[in-house]
Parts: sequence; C-alpha cells; structure tokens
Amino acid sequence: MSVLARNVIIPNPQGLHARPAMKFVDTAGRFQSHILVRKGNRVVDGKNPMEMMLLEASQGTVLELQAEGPDAADALEALAGLVAGGFGEMHPEK
Repeated sequence: MSVLARNVIIPNPQGLHARPAMKFVDTAGRFQSHILVRKGNRVVDGKNPMEMMLLEASQGTVLELQAEGPDAADALEALAGLVAGGFGEMHPEK
C-alpha cells in the first residue's frame, strides 16, 4: 500500500492549540488509515493528541499530512478540509 501525502497551511491566528488538535485527532480517528503529520524533521501520529500538540504549529506553518491505508485518500481530504477551514474557528470577515 502506498503512502499518500498532502501539504496544508495552518490558517487560524491561534495556530494548532488544544481544541483544533483534538478536532484533528477526532477526524483522523474516523479512518482506518495510519495518519502521520510532519513539521520539518518532526513526525507525529495524527491520532495522538499529545503528539499533535508537540508540533507547536503556529499560523502559517506548513504541515505535511501522510496517510497509508484503505481510506487514505478520504482521510487526507477530510483532514485537509478541516485545516483549510481553520478547524471551525475562523469567522468570515463582515
């Protein structure tokens, strides 16, 4: 089975703090695939909230999402959408 990868950029001003990290972990947990998240040389388990917090990903940080498994493409799509939407914390400008 091949590993699929996709880069995302953290858009929300607060970065990847506890609440978005848990949303990421919860979303990743819906899939069978193994999920890894890379920031530079650090690679963490995308289904582990403590490891996700260790990324210290601030606004503008580029993360590489990697998925390997039977639903890898769907997992990457869902996770990339979650990040692009600012983890539901971004509000449109009025």
